Amino acid sequence: MRFLKTLIVILLCLVVLLVGIMFTIHNTEKVVIDLVFIQLPEASLSLWLIATFLAGGFIGVLLSIMTVWMLKTRLGSARRKIASTQKELDQLRVTSLKDAV
Repeated sequence: MRFLKTLIVILLCLVVLLVGIMFTIHNTEKVVIDLVFIQLPEASLSLWLIATFLAGGFIGVLLSIMTVWMLKTRLGSARRKIASTQKELDQLRVTSLKDAV
């Protein structure tokens, strides 16, 4: 089973690499990107598209990390609040048992 999984991953990587190579070969036109305030240097269309794709992936990973970090912080806060509430509840139970005796 592990061999099959490794084989599928290798084949998938080869297909992605082949598609990337074909994409680069067919998009060799030189373009200049104008971002209103900045004009980026002339480079091939495939280079700009791949760079944009990678930048988007990187930004997506950063945003996901920040979201996970914020959620873990909220979870830790909620756990501390639950622990303090549980401690207070235990103290109230002990106090009510002492008053009953």
